[in-house]
Amino acid sequence: MAEKTAFIGVGNMGGPMAANLAKAGFEVVAFDLSRSAVEDAKRRGLTVAGSMAEAVKDASVVVTMLPAGQHVLSVWGELASLIGSGALVIDCSTIDVDSARKAHEMMAGHGHLTLDAPVSGGTGGAEAATLTFMVGGSKSAFAAGEPVLERMGKKIVHCGEAGAGQAAKICNNMILGISMLGVCEAFVLAEKLGLSHQALYDVASTSSGQCWSLTTYCPVPGPVPTSPANKGYMPGFAAALMLKDLSLAQEAALSSGASTPLGAEARQLYKLYDQLGEGGRDFSGIIDFLRGSPCKDDAA
Repeated sequence: MAEKTAFIGVGNMGGPMAANLAKAGFEVVAFDLSRSAVEDAKRRGLTVAGSMAEAVKDASVVVTMLPAGQHVLSVWGELASLIGSGALVIDCSTIDVDSARKAHEMMAGHGHLTLDAPVSGGTGGAEAATLTFMVGGSKSAFAAGEPVLERMGKKIVHCGEAGAGQAAKICNNMILGISMLGVCEAFVLAEKLGLSHQALYDVASTSSGQCWSLTTYCPVPGPVPTSPANKGYMPGFAAALMLKDLSLAQEAALSSGASTPLGAEARQLYKLYDQLGEGGRDFSGIIDFLRGSPCKDDAA
């Protein structure tokens, strides 16, 4: 497939995603303002443009992976006049729902197909092309975008119209943040009561306490060898990113009138953890904060 695809934003997530598109036969041209991201893209064998205009010239598909809503709106505002009518524009960033909807509206008058398609699966999923995409946009845009997304992920879910992908992402990650805190608190209590990590895991993983935060991402070393707890809490999914997603969820709750007290408390705890300088650690490392020892890598 020689379809030209411009990929704007090739950092820790965008770089491997763009590389997987290239491996699948897409003609990928990358652009990023970060010199380190550009160098990494070149190491991955990607063609790198000197400007966004150069990257998107004659592209039928444009994928963006950017830090926040303001960046998406800025880039999409430029794209609207740079790309040809009928081009497909996919944003894979995690941003606020309002900005996502504004981005769709911005493109609507230019005849472009648009999708908001945030991802779940972290850098490991980006490298392995096993990401989950939560997608918002029209049925026709989804039909056009699904073959592109399938080259970067293993599960593609059409969640609804414009902004629905972002809504699904922040709801899912609010569940994740809350559940991880619950699992961490249980292990901290178990330690105080003299119960071993393995004993609690063996019981909870096969009982009503079972959840992804326990069985796949266990926050203590040992029971799940592949979890970040066994690697000094190297992310993974950084605590600062969890704070970002929980903050987006609270913004959405405020604007929609939803009551999310546990989500609000989870955001506050991750904010405190981040303020201690721990935002670069995996989000499961917050167990040390709950123990009162933020810099520990292990527990008795």
